[in-house]
Amino acid sequence: MCGRFTLVHTIEELARIFAVRLWKLDLPPSFNIAPSQQTAVVLGGEGAHIFRTMQWGLVPAWAKDLNIGNRMINARSETAHEKPAFRTPFKRRRCIVPATGFYEWKKTRDAKVPYYITSETGKVLPLAGLWDRWESDRDTVMDTFTILTTHANRTVANIHDRMPVILDDSGWQAWLNTPPEKADTLHPLLKPFEEDQLRAYPVSRRVNNPSNNDVELLQEVGIGEPGKSPPGETPSLF
Repeated sequence: MCGRFTLVHTIEELARIFAVRLWKLDLPPSFNIAPSQQTAVVLGGEGAHIFRTMQWGLVPAWAKDLNIGNRMINARSETAHEKPAFRTPFKRRRCIVPATGFYEWKKTRDAKVPYYITSETGKVLPLAGLWDRWESDRDTVMDTFTILTTHANRTVANIHDRMPVILDDSGWQAWLNTPPEKADTLHPLLKPFEEDQLRAYPVSRRVNNPSNNDVELLQEVGIGEPGKSPPGETPSLF
């Protein structure tokens, strides 16, 4: 799964990478983005790409309980096109979730050890996402998203058996711009990212608490090195 990620690239860098010409978006760096929080996503527009801020945790348009979003932070890429919550977004509401990196927890005998996974070269990671709009009336509109996952590549497999779908340059453009009637052609894109393009290293257990959001979370620590939170503390998504 993907339960926490970072976005440290500036809005200007993202605009250049994803060919967004106009935007009105204040985007401070975030070192610990958690479910239910807002972050930037990229949508395909008519002749252009656009930025939106959305809440992490997809709430389907037909949902009666908004808390369903707590269970919809990830969608399995192998079956998303078949599931009621994701079928329509897969055809019509695909997005890119820009990330500088993401966290994953490795189970050990004593605790879960957090690792940070990021690009070897510092490039932004375009995560494949789906979004939907929930409305109860004209004044209550909520845009939310989920991140697609696939089985782990060799870099991540030592930590967890799943990882987010990371797209390359041609892949993210196809993901945004392919029309609904050709959505079935996108399945080959939903594969593990090349392992030699990523690096993974252990970080402080301070990341377990979503209220911690600072650059120190990205610092590598030694396995067994004391963290600033109790060794047995369980990571919290929210």
